Amino acid sequence: LKMSWFWFYLPLHLLMASCLCHSVKASTTSSQQSFKTDLFNFYHSLILADGKETTVHLLKDIPKRYYFVLEEGRALAPFTITVTPCDVPIEWSILMHKASASFLGKATRGDHDTQEVSKSQKAPSMVSTIFNYKGNSVETYMGMSSHSALYMLEFLSTERDTHITVYLTTDTTSGNLYPELPMDPRIDVTGIGHTTVTLTWKHSPSVLQHRENIQYCLLLNEKHNYKSLCAAETAIRSTGMKLPPTLALSLSPYLLEPQQVMILSNSELSIINKASSGEVRQICMGTKNTYTVPNLSPNTQYYFDVFVVNLFTNASAAYTGTFARTLEEPKPKVMELKDGKVIHVVLDGKKQKFYNLRYLARHKKLQFTFQLCHGQVQVHITKNGKTVALENISDLRYFTLKGKPLDTYLVQLRSTEEFNSSVKVQVSPHFHKPLFPLLPESLKIKSFSKLRTCNSVTIAWLGTQEESKYCVYKKRIEEDQVWMELQSADRCSGPESRHKSEKVLCKYFYDINLQRAVTTETIKRLDAGTLYLFDVYLFGPSGIPVRYHSKVVKTRKKC
Repeated sequence: LKMSWFWFYLPLHLLMASCLCHSVKASTTSSQQSFKTDLFNFYHSLILADGKETTVHLLKDIPKRYYFVLEEGRALAPFTITVTPCDVPIEWSILMHKASASFLGKATRGDHDTQEVSKSQKAPSMVSTIFNYKGNSVETYMGMSSHSALYMLEFLSTERDTHITVYLTTDTTSGNLYPELPMDPRIDVTGIGHTTVTLTWKHSPSVLQHRENIQYCLLLNEKHNYKSLCAAETAIRSTGMKLPPTLALSLSPYLLEPQQVMILSNSELSIINKASSGEVRQICMGTKNTYTVPNLSPNTQYYFDVFVVNLFTNASAAYTGTFARTLEEPKPKVMELKDGKVIHVVLDGKKQKFYNLRYLARHKKLQFTFQLCHGQVQVHITKNGKTVALENISDLRYFTLKGKPLDTYLVQLRSTEEFNSSVKVQVSPHFHKPLFPLLPESLKIKSFSKLRTCNSVTIAWLGTQEESKYCVYKKRIEEDQVWMELQSADRCSGPESRHKSEKVLCKYFYDINLQRAVTTETIKRLDAGTLYLFDVYLFGPSGIPVRYHSKVVKTRKKC
């Protein structure tokens, strides 16, 4: 069936008065009377298009009306109207006006003769409300239309300004705009982990018939379920974030906002929005009807909605949403620290998990010592639940803390690198028995370019006011080994890990004046044009060494 639309004349002040005074809550009699007034006194009709989804913007407490009428043809014809609220609940109704065929014939042809309208007003007619709904669910009305009837749709939002979509069609033979839902549209939760939830749902008949044009999109958030894709997009935009045109996501590249992250892997497109209200994640996975959602937070309730989306029309239908709470993460294992005992901890950089150490104080004052062996580590110390130290360490670091006996200290360690890091930890109340030697201001080794020859290199390093032992080691390396040697160097390992042939010398020195606490050494019997890795080890009273930062120097090729 084809639709025929017509326009009526209505003075502007009458139209405004009609809009302000009418609402869906009014009695049937008043609504019918206003329908008759609007019917014969149009100035600017809102005609509902057939076969097209229309977006309708509603102002709070101001009703909006749309009309449609059928051409003369068959006595009865089926039609459907689908209304999708995109935010708050709305009220909407369908009113039908039956009038004489002679009037409708004139109206559809656009004949607006005043005498004809006057006669038609006197002709017998009947207005009835055939459908009424209030809520925020997607609702569809299916009816049979008569060529001698005019229909009015009236919409009202009583909470706030909002928008809805309306779809009218009289073509029920060529399929619906919206994808079909299965007889059981529920989403089943089949598995719950600490950071994952597995979902499954029954296939949409549309997927089985038009696989190339249909796909499933999953939306998850931490607030509540959404009854339509339109409502979900509105809610996300209200947080200040911009979305792609729809969740249908035709897999074309999008310009994302700074708070959005797009991930494309294994033919799945995920868009993650970060907001103060929590994370909103959208995942389109083609026609798979089982999906395991990864990277969730432990002990957190999530709401899951699945939409079957027509990629050709961007129309969608929503499954019945569900929710699930991820499992609580098991309490981390805590190792007890003992006075003076050194613990060597290796931290997994990929998993980014915390390593926990606990210490029960027996004295008022104590000292935590951390010697970084490899990578970089974040140290977080709390006393009775309150943070007393938080720092990223890259060398030897001391924390001197004051409290009282029986205070409980918790040390949390985490690698800040993507690869593994390692650190040695010690706590002790005995400051007069330091585990590590007194350190200079810098642990860097300096080389003198002008003093390089074809077979010798001169290096220098800082000392302290305390007489200590320093041992120098050298290692011949290739150009492609430099980065790996520097990255993999274990600063906690001592000379015992080195080959005897790599040892150059050991010496003692100190100076009361720190400005003069510098020593140099010229290493001879080297090969021309060759790269060497130099290391200096500092030994304190306890015999535990501290390794300076390695230095790579190349001898001159020609002299």
